[in-house]
Amino acid sequence: MSFCINRLPIASVITGLVLAMTAIGLLQMPSAQNSARELDASAGELMRWAPAQGGVLVSSVVDTASVAGAAAKPVDPHLTMGSETCIKCHANEVKVWKATPHHRTFDELHRRPAAKEIASKLGVRSIKHDGRCVDCHYTQKVDVASGNVHAIEGVSCESCHGSAKQWLDLHHDYGGEQVTRAMETPEHRQQRLAQSVAAGMRNPVNVYLVAQSCLRCHTTADEELVNVGGHPTGSLDFEFVSWSQGTIRHNFIDSDGQTNDQNTRDRLRVMFVSGMIADLEASLRATAEATEKAKFGVTAAKRADRAAKRLLSVSQKIDSKQLEDVLMIYSGVTLKLNNREQLIQAADAIAEIGFRFAAETNGHVLEPLDAFIPPANRWK
Repeated sequence: MSFCINRLPIASVITGLVLAMTAIGLLQMPSAQNSARELDASAGELMRWAPAQGGVLVSSVVDTASVAGAAAKPVDPHLTMGSETCIKCHANEVKVWKATPHHRTFDELHRRPAAKEIASKLGVRSIKHDGRCVDCHYTQKVDVASGNVHAIEGVSCESCHGSAKQWLDLHHDYGGEQVTRAMETPEHRQQRLAQSVAAGMRNPVNVYLVAQSCLRCHTTADEELVNVGGHPTGSLDFEFVSWSQGTIRHNFIDSDGQTNDQNTRDRLRVMFVSGMIADLEASLRATAEATEKAKFGVTAAKRADRAAKRLLSVSQKIDSKQLEDVLMIYSGVTLKLNNREQLIQAADAIAEIGFRFAAETNGHVLEPLDAFIPPANRWK
């Protein structure tokens, strides 16, 4: 469904959100004075972030019609290749991954008392085999001989970049059997990346695709898992730059595998805002699953409200029609219980805009946000 966006004052978007949530009891309506303070506080959270370093323009190389608006999905065990396939060309990236909690999940999660308690409340017999656990914490693969599905890794390469079977050959085809990556022409690289993304790869050539992968699991979109199982509602302090540029950063491409480079200033700027848009999208998808007024639904709605306020603050510092459109879409939906169809349609529209924002935005125009982007000493 496409959304017809009427031009309204941006501030009215947030007012509409709060009123809608208040009407169903997901939020308590503050006084006008407190409401203003809340908005100032959300902007203040941005202002406490210090400048980032470096920067170049990131441009679009993919056909947005094929991927824009698509939600991030769990790994498909029928299309999983496994990290041993990736290590052939990405040995240093895999080495970084093996030192992260993402990798350790495979050996540790099912042994943790908190995980066992959640599983017990939900009647889950095997954490490594139950779908709702596997979707975020493990990577499964189908055994060709037996046809059985089993977990082979924790949060893996394909958890973030998509099940690889359908795009792997495209991804490492540099223009012929004897052509190396160093020999690849710019035109072929652009075509290769576009085809890989169209085939399902969540390639960081568009940072919104990666932000979606992160927030698919750092936002819990399962009502029973939270309200009955006691699972956390997600990583409420998740911020895309600080959570992706620390211990899990594996940016060896430009140095041909020699150094784990920091991203440029312009790229960090685009990541910063793309992460906020993805947070809105993910929060909307979570709210769409709410059927009762309890911890899950209330938290999801509040997270959406917080994300919208942060984007409002950003929109007041930069000129971006795409951010205006995101906020306009939010002003047209109601964050209420049992409203799944409308909320998912809105989330899809937000995802399309987020993809375009990351593909088309010149990071130079986001310079006014430098004071708010987390510095390296705050990267996790």
